[in-house]
Amino acid sequence: MPQLPDMNLLPALDALLRAGSVAGAAAEMRISPSAMSRTLARLRRVVGDDLLVPSGRGLVLTPRAHELRPRVEAALASAVAALRPPPPLELATLSREFTIRTNDGVAVIFGPALTARVLRDAPGVRLRILPEGDENPADLRDFIDLDVGQMGDLPHDIRTEPLGAYGYAAVVRADGPYAHERLTPERFAALPHITVTRRGRVRSVVDERLAALGLTRDVLATAPTYTAACFFALRSDALALVPRLFALEAARAMPLAVLDIPLDLPASRFTQAWHIRVDADPAQRWLRGVLTQIVAGLDRDDPAPPPGPDSGGMTSGP
Repeated sequence: MPQLPDMNLLPALDALLRAGSVAGAAAEMRISPSAMSRTLARLRRVVGDDLLVPSGRGLVLTPRAHELRPRVEAALASAVAALRPPPPLELATLSREFTIRTNDGVAVIFGPALTARVLRDAPGVRLRILPEGDENPADLRDFIDLDVGQMGDLPHDIRTEPLGAYGYAAVVRADGPYAHERLTPERFAALPHITVTRRGRVRSVVDERLAALGLTRDVLATAPTYTAACFFALRSDALALVPRLFALEAARAMPLAVLDIPLDLPASRFTQAWHIRVDADPAQRWLRGVLTQIVAGLDRDDPAPPPGPDSGGMTSGP
């Protein structure tokens, strides 16, 4: 890389080309005319042109100076802009695409409010919500803007912020035989269950709590997503065990009843994670703040049960 010239000469060159005189440039730069004369001499050596030459009682720009003037103005403006803090975020004109990775339960919990907020406040923003899978947290370095869910060990360059915690509930079809029951542990264990797991695992913390009471349950089916579990429940007399906040949202759209699970189950915590490259990005900070506000509002509407130890991945329900 070639050695850069003294960039402190750029403002002086700009002032000289605009003022067309040493005295005028000196006044603008708040230095003495003799100091500006020495600067002009340095500029002549660097540029390889006289820049300003005598003409009568004053000075005139050389052809090279006329050629340089718009380029110097543009270069100085770019340098100043590069060294300034980012301008205030204008949501109304923001054009951005955000990729968020989460599972269907969390997407249903915050997705409706998030899309409504984006449409209202930042209509140029587009959301791309991807499903969880066998993902790598390092994806945040490249193409994932936010990971939302339960986080394990993360690389040193990933930032996190707790969003909240949620408990679980059971959903049943609203016209089913026990849609309005207050479940006891015995009744809960006796009914067929639908659980959610990506890997087909049947046992969970629910079975541990039931075993402590001398009870066992029958898992009729496992479902790959919470949404699928709700559809299973709509066509059977089985309980689908899903996050409580998800259950409340699903019951607004489907003929489902939400029942309390009569066990002391731990709450599941969820977090948002992002790479340090976007830590200070105004648009990304806005997105994270919106998610925090949305989840805080949900917690006020339906507080989660007292937090306990994590019950496993968010895609493995009770």
